[in-house]
Amino acid sequence: MQGSDVMDKQHIIKVAVCTLTVVIMLCGCYTADNNTILEDDTVDSGIITNSNNSEETTEAMTEIVTSAVQEEKQFYITEITDELFARMYGRSYKENCTVPREDLRYIHVLHKDLDGNTQEGEMVVNKFIAQDVLDILRELYNASYPIEKIRLIDEYDASDEMSMRDNNSSSFNFRFISYTTTVSKHGKGLAVDINTLYNPYVKMVNGSLSVEPATAVEYTDRTKNFRCKIDHNDLCYKLFTQHGFEWGVDWESAKDYQHFEVPDDVIRVNGL
Repeated sequence: MQGSDVMDKQHIIKVAVCTLTVVIMLCGCYTADNNTILEDDTVDSGIITNSNNSEETTEAMTEIVTSAVQEEKQFYITEITDELFARMYGRSYKENCTVPREDLRYIHVLHKDLDGNTQEGEMVVNKFIAQDVLDILRELYNASYPIEKIRLIDEYDASDEMSMRDNNSSSFNFRFISYTTTVSKHGKGLAVDINTLYNPYVKMVNGSLSVEPATAVEYTDRTKNFRCKIDHNDLCYKLFTQHGFEWGVDWESAKDYQHFEVPDDVIRVNGL
């Protein structure tokens, strides 16, 4: 986990360089004056393809480069602005919140919804995991991994149940662990929930099955195949665990299929 505050500018450069490399490879069959042919030229019935093809290819690839760079600009991290804090205060950032505002970061991303359309997403996380979460969501987007919604939980008046029922993916929502004065990992912005309706929290309570959200009972049978199901073969699981997160299914007392969190030992070592 990197805990970086800054946007990954090297990734933007990588996108541009890689795409420009393709341009050079595709157009490199022509010399500067477009008259001399190199080894991969196109020849049709003995007639050498003219320079117009090279120009068209260059223009098309330039558009791809521009599009890739513009998309990358949609992945960024900022501090919590006054405008954003006004949206959060009294909701996810409750009056008794003990987490300093300075410890939180706003993340803006793109993601693919369940229909494959590109959507904008926003999430508040702890600054310690901000760069990791940004990188993970970027990789999921590049892989066209479906995430239905990534909205601030404040849009649901900070109601976890309502957010989960709407299959929203989120992170920070201040709260204490029940019957304690210990702040939960979501309360610190050190946990992320993904596609929450299809990946519910499940626990046996007094001999009865407790499911959150309550509308997700049909998705508790993990032997069935359905969209957005996270398991050990899933890309979302692989990326989060590669970045050092623990998955809530690897617990003994409960199964939280939507949940990825910073391990306790990492929190202790870093004084989080």
